Amino acid sequence: MAQSKFPQFPAAGLTFLRKLKRNNHREWFLENKQTYEEYVRQPMIELVNALAPEFATFAPEIVATPKVSLYRIYRDTRFSKDKSPYKTHVAAGFPHRGLGKNQGAGFYLHITASEFLIGGGLYSPETEDLAVVRHHIALRYRRLVNILNARPFRQLFDGLSGEQLVRVPRGFPADHAAADFLRRKQFLASRLLPSDTVTTPQFGSIVLETFRTLHPLLQFLNEPIVRSNNAKQRRAAMLT
Repeated sequence: MAQSKFPQFPAAGLTFLRKLKRNNHREWFLENKQTYEEYVRQPMIELVNALAPEFATFAPEIVATPKVSLYRIYRDTRFSKDKSPYKTHVAAGFPHRGLGKNQGAGFYLHITASEFLIGGGLYSPETEDLAVVRHHIALRYRRLVNILNARPFRQLFDGLSGEQLVRVPRGFPADHAAADFLRRKQFLASRLLPSDTVTTPQFGSIVLETFRTLHPLLQFLNEPIVRSNNAKQRRAAMLT
């Protein structure tokens, strides 16, 4: 695999995440916040900024900006029994620019002290969005099959993952040719690699290859959601 000019994630960043897992409390974090800023947060900002012009060439509808893409290190502990204040991973998400940040299918990656996960898809669709995606699949499932069976996709991903129903949802015949897809509540594809992958010169190439290969799936999943959103906006404009 060819090397890229992408910034590598520093080994010191992995060391920080490893130590944070053992010292997940405010006092330790504040004492080591400069290390976090320099070796964790800043490299992620550089990665996101490096992806922006790349997305412009093959996925112009996908957003890559630090403000939108980077997840906070701080955990929301309000409804969790685990009151640890900090996440022990650093993550970035890249949504569709015409949809909400948590709407539609997008790219995603996270880095922990022990793993590098990269992929994406449709993670937590709203009920209405999931419905239009299912109808889209019912009519065009052969196109989805072709995307998943493409050699580059099969070489990187082990099919789709995510939550699914036991039975085909109401409104579709149980023996529909796309039954296995229609039962899905999530449409995800990911690769799990060793954490030290991110410290190598191949890091950027791996990121780009993964996202380029995944992009046709994102396009397929987002098409009906974008159409539905546009239709709702037109109806709202007619009423104003």
